[in-house]
Amino acid sequence: MTFIPSEAFKSISYPDRTVKRADRAVRCSPFQLHFFQTIRDHSVFLSAIASNSGVESGYTRSPVSELVAENSLLWLIQVGVLRREVDGQGITDSFRLTPLGRQLVEKWEREADKVPDASLCDRLGNTVSRGFGLFV
Repeated sequence: MTFIPSEAFKSISYPDRTVKRADRAVRCSPFQLHFFQTIRDHSVFLSAIASNSGVESGYTRSPVSELVAENSLLWLIQVGVLRREVDGQGITDSFRLTPLGRQLVEKWEREADKVPDASLCDRLGNTVSRGFGLFV
């Protein structure tokens, strides 16, 4: 086995448009930075995100239904921030960060230690992208 120093790994470079879309999608989601910090290192099950357990864990700003949580998570998968965990049986209902998601979390940790709030313009753009399947 060969040891590869950590500096040998470079961050993946994403197009600005991809990063902006992912950033906007996260800011428009119901999730807080603590949720993304947690899934950076450990998978989190959908049941721990939905309802009051999401608020109690610091994952969401307010209680969200399982359907709202799953739809938000699926959108974050589409824009490249999250991925579903897979086990020996197949796809599970737990989620992890992608390299793009890690980059966004690191940026927010450096800048404000929170996910910035979305503007009205951000929310409209995100809604249009989600509703029409556009990647604007």
